[in-house]
Amino acid sequence: MKRVPIILQMSLILFCVMAVPITILTWYSDKEILHNSENVIAESSLAELNANRRLNETALKNLSQVVAGLNVTKVFDLIRYFETYNELNANYDNVSNALVVQHELLSLNQKTAGVYSSYFYLKDSDYVISTDKGITPLEHYESIDWMEDALARRKGIGGVWYPRKLNSGNTVVSYVLPLNRLSTPTRGIIVVNLQESHIADHFTSSGGGKQGSFLMEADGTIISHTDKSLLLTDGEQQPFIGEIVQNDAKEGYTFHDAGGERLMYTWSRSEQLGWWNVNIYSMDDLMTKAHMLQRSIILLTVIIIFIGAVLTFLIANWFSRPVRELARTVRTRSNIGVSNRNELVFLDTAFKRMQKEEEELFNLLKEREVDTRSLAVHNLLRGEVTKQIYELFPLPYLSVVIVSIDQYREYISQTNPEARSYHRYVFISQCDTLFPDMVHLRTVYQGEGCFVIVINDSCDDFNHSLTELRASLSAIQESAIEVFGHTVTLGVSSRGEFGSGVLNQVGEAMEVIKKRMTEGSGCIFFWAKEADEDNKYMYPTNSERRIVNYLTTGDVPSILKELQVIRQEIQSTEYISYDNILFIYNQLIGLTIKYLRENNINTARIFAGRRDIYSAIASIDTLDEMEDYLNGFFTEIGRYLTHFCAQDSYGERIIGYLQEHFCEDIVFQDLAREIGISYSYMRKIVYELTGKTLIDYTNLLRIEKAKEILWEEPRLTMTQVAEQVGYYNVQSLNRFFRKYEGMSPGSYKAFKHAKSADLSQEKEE
Repeated sequence: MKRVPIILQMSLILFCVMAVPITILTWYSDKEILHNSENVIAESSLAELNANRRLNETALKNLSQVVAGLNVTKVFDLIRYFETYNELNANYDNVSNALVVQHELLSLNQKTAGVYSSYFYLKDSDYVISTDKGITPLEHYESIDWMEDALARRKGIGGVWYPRKLNSGNTVVSYVLPLNRLSTPTRGIIVVNLQESHIADHFTSSGGGKQGSFLMEADGTIISHTDKSLLLTDGEQQPFIGEIVQNDAKEGYTFHDAGGERLMYTWSRSEQLGWWNVNIYSMDDLMTKAHMLQRSIILLTVIIIFIGAVLTFLIANWFSRPVRELARTVRTRSNIGVSNRNELVFLDTAFKRMQKEEEELFNLLKEREVDTRSLAVHNLLRGEVTKQIYELFPLPYLSVVIVSIDQYREYISQTNPEARSYHRYVFISQCDTLFPDMVHLRTVYQGEGCFVIVINDSCDDFNHSLTELRASLSAIQESAIEVFGHTVTLGVSSRGEFGSGVLNQVGEAMEVIKKRMTEGSGCIFFWAKEADEDNKYMYPTNSERRIVNYLTTGDVPSILKELQVIRQEIQSTEYISYDNILFIYNQLIGLTIKYLRENNINTARIFAGRRDIYSAIASIDTLDEMEDYLNGFFTEIGRYLTHFCAQDSYGERIIGYLQEHFCEDIVFQDLAREIGISYSYMRKIVYELTGKTLIDYTNLLRIEKAKEILWEEPRLTMTQVAEQVGYYNVQSLNRFFRKYEGMSPGSYKAFKHAKSADLSQEKEE
């Protein structure tokens, strides 16, 4: 790209800016068009399927009403007493009565389209009266053994539809209606055989793209299908049909890819008959117009991009003209030494050379502006005395003041680095103006919120010098509040002759400022040698023992009172050192953490929001802050222990209730309300105790019970098993059983009993 002219670079950039969004937009719009088209076609196909289903249900309902109307005519009473074929043919009147029944059946066939045949069978007789073979003995007619299975499916006093295949090879759906005892004393059965092809006509689509349609019973038996070889077979064995049957939705659609072709399955379940109506469409055929529209959009996009490419070249030429002229001017007026490069590379090289020259000049000025006096003071504090120190501090006496910002961690959290740097600059500048003119001093920043002021004076009267020093130090405290927004604590070393040991004076100031822990912040402390201060040591052993006892009982208020006792004991002790105080509180923290871990309490969860506890204690300046910190520390422990105990109590109640009532219809919101907690909190407790969600745990209990029933009571149907474990239907039992056991309930039942049989056989052998 460095050798490509700027006009081509700008053309490429502008082209990408234009082409990439257009390409993405085209891709997205094509994707949305196809997606929305599929959904619209699916909704339309589902609506057509529902209309066909209702049409079929209406036709079947009309047929059943016609048959029921024939039931109440009492025409069958004419042959009520003729139980044998010979009795029926004994005289002309008997035959005439039978012909009347046959005529009524023929009239029924004519009233209803698609009827293949119909017949009447008198209970316990040896003949039938049919429309296809007349009055015929049973031995010369088709077997009626299938009626027992058909009538076993009957619910109520209505008839039942039963798909079957006739001896002639025709597939029919027979409507079987036993005569009603309330309408006639005659006992018999009316059978109307409706052609399967007539039912299939109801599902013939007017549009294209349809690959097949079929009708299934609730148990999966195919009643009607465009492929006649699949009639009366198990429909769930067909591709993707098993997923539809196991779906709880009464109607819907889904898309699948099979053999390189995209297929759409629409289904609708009849509430009256429980039949599944399924249509299969080829989306490749249905989406022809959508694909044509997609190709048109792509072609239009290509045309737009081509036109845009021409425009971008013209725009790039116009915009790059000033840059090219600038590069030409710089080349003619300077000797950069760059050739065979495009305009942007040339200008970039020229500007970098100018920037380099500017930086060299800036560094030269910076070296001259370095504050050598501050550097000399830092060296002095490290024990290095240079010649410049004698120029800075020409007077005979030196003293050191340490200025420490109180609550420095809080100050850091409230300000950014730039603001802190500015505050330090302002504070150091003001410190140089707050002392008398006859005093020489230098202020430097040592880090961690500490400033060091080196004071050089010549006053032989120490008391007079101390009075003036106090006034200046008080002024420093007031200035610090204005600059930092925080108070400062000052530690003042002893006053010594120049050269007697500045390092010792720094150590004195650092040591004396530790009095802030016991006496509070915002004070000025002067170094004074304490008598026997190194021999004093104390530790509140009794308080430590009581705190452990209070932790055992969870008595947080008593722990807080004991902390006040420890503080009072520290304040009442003379010459107690800062290190002694930190040791006391570090021991209390360590003892508490040890107690929690010995009692298997997760300290990481309690202190997750706190930084390193020991570092936090080391950064605390005063006993007030220490007490506040420890109050929060122990209060947090108490809150966690209370929550931990309460959670265990709630968990026992919840788990116990689920294990006792999982076979019932449980309303989890009502259960949570009865216990006295929120539903979300109840779910969290169950998950922490079991590692499973509330729903999964309940379903797992039900499946375990179902396994027990399948083994102990093998004669129960799957519907009965589902009801006993709390499911409304077999589909739910199948779905969750597969989820947790990897197989269907029926397969599990067969597997367990086969295994039991093998074990029994092995024992016999």
